[in-house]
Amino acid sequence: MFDSIWKDVKKEFSYGNMVTRIIFVNIGVFLFVYLVKLILRIVHGGDPSFEPAFENFSNFLSISGNLFFDLTHPWVFFTHMFLHFGFFHILWNMLFLYWFGRIVGDFIGNQRVLPLYLLGGLAGAGAYLIFANVAYGGEGFAYGASGAVNAIVVAAAVISPDYMIRLLFFGDVKLKFIAAIVVLFSLMGVADLNNTGGNIAHLGGALFGWFFILKLREGTDLSTGINRLLDKIVNLYKGVPEMAKAKTRKGPRMAYKNPNKKQAKGNAASDTVDLSHQEKIDTILDKIKKSGYESLNSEEKEFLFNASKK
Repeated sequence: MFDSIWKDVKKEFSYGNMVTRIIFVNIGVFLFVYLVKLILRIVHGGDPSFEPAFENFSNFLSISGNLFFDLTHPWVFFTHMFLHFGFFHILWNMLFLYWFGRIVGDFIGNQRVLPLYLLGGLAGAGAYLIFANVAYGGEGFAYGASGAVNAIVVAAAVISPDYMIRLLFFGDVKLKFIAAIVVLFSLMGVADLNNTGGNIAHLGGALFGWFFILKLREGTDLSTGINRLLDKIVNLYKGVPEMAKAKTRKGPRMAYKNPNKKQAKGNAASDTVDLSHQEKIDTILDKIKKSGYESLNSEEKEFLFNASKK
């Protein structure tokens, strides 16, 4: 049975989209952490004395408010955003990542999901570092994917604010309202001094999600450098499953045009064809913005999908 499960997991990881891969990595780290906790408990004979050892282990993977600690443990800048303690902590983060990550991948490309997740997590860590040093003198540790996930949630809402999602008990809700509630809860947490450092990190990730899409619309793709770096790492380890490389694009992608960028001149016939093509894309994107992706008919979906591959 376990062999069959493992084969299914490997297959889904290898051929699934980037959102699925990120979720698998988070779950894998979650199970590993609790395995370590179980081993430490057994080694200590079930005595609570194992807790300091486990705390040291968790701090070893968490981002610290002490910048010197972080610089001497550089892996924490990335490991903290895959680290969760508690079932509901990872459950809600992964559900939001699944719901909103698929939307981001559909509209701006599967290859931009992981860079947005990583950069959003780093932005959240940076916000936490600044706050921790101002408010607590560099004390404390932070962990979790919430900053990275909030970047994806807000990015999805900025891309298509009127996209409809059906929620249990609430029915159809527009993305912009869900994102606004997520940000509002973090602001309330800061106001109530409830997990203040964590909520500051959430807001840092959310702010970066907005900034990422803003720059993309202006013609600057912040994911390019990250993807190049990840491609180099993958090429160094050919035998390792390609987690970071997301060249296969599933579903339509948002097409952005920089109004300030001068277009290369060509013959009149070619210019007319390109203009007509872009106008059709813009019309479809306007329809998505107003009524959501599901409002497109099959012909429009096919056209947008084909345009995303050019």
